[in-house]
Amino acid sequence: MASPAAAGPGAALPPGAARRDFYWLRSFIAGGVAGCCAKTTTAPLDRVKILLQAHNHHYKHLGNKEATWHFRARASINGWIHGRVRLAFQVKGEHKYMGIIHAFKMIYTKEGGFSGFYRGLMPTVVGMAPYAGFSFFTFGTLKSIGLAQAPNLLGRPSLDNPDVLVLKTHVNLLCGGIAGAIAQTISYPLDVTRRRMQLGAVLPDSEKCLTMVQTLKYVYQQHGIRRGLYRGLSLNYIRCIPSQAVAFTTYELMKQFLHLN
Repeated sequence: MASPAAAGPGAALPPGAARRDFYWLRSFIAGGVAGCCAKTTTAPLDRVKILLQAHNHHYKHLGNKEATWHFRARASINGWIHGRVRLAFQVKGEHKYMGIIHAFKMIYTKEGGFSGFYRGLMPTVVGMAPYAGFSFFTFGTLKSIGLAQAPNLLGRPSLDNPDVLVLKTHVNLLCGGIAGAIAQTISYPLDVTRRRMQLGAVLPDSEKCLTMVQTLKYVYQQHGIRRGLYRGLSLNYIRCIPSQAVAFTTYELMKQFLHLN
């Protein structure tokens, strides 16, 4: 019998071969779409969290509920659209950056060239492991336990492979939200550190937040644990639970749509 290769370019591929083509690219697309959906869902809350984490002087004495309402009255819409931390930290009447391009130019010229763009890289990298690790581990564990213990109640056949069970959409949302809450609780102090370092010269005490360890110490000494290292955490639960729920649910749906199961 002639091999598929010898049969010419028009020959049928072996079963499943087409689904293996560009698997990495389809996985990349699935993850990218999931991330975009998650970020879009919680963009307004992201900005409020940044204002609280970095103790913007307009909001430093406010709790999460009060800051949210005050934000609606005073904060500029600019940060919602552009998504950069510097733009999100600005409030109406105090614009240092006129847009994303202007922000790039100012950071490059005023904060040491390209190194200014990488402030906060260390806490980002260090915080990535516990956040991503606990997030995926928790979701995967909940998914495995759910499908093993109650497959008929919690699961359904995958759209692209009926032999594979996947969680129902509402169960996916619940598991993703729990995973996000646990991961954020563990890694939150590093997120606060990252934000303060990224803001750089925007903050009056920026010279005391040049390194990860220095920033952690400074925030703890000045504001303590609850109002410093974990400031804005309760608001972050409101943000991260739907964000991770949407991210995991979208990713699972994209895996089926792109035949990744």
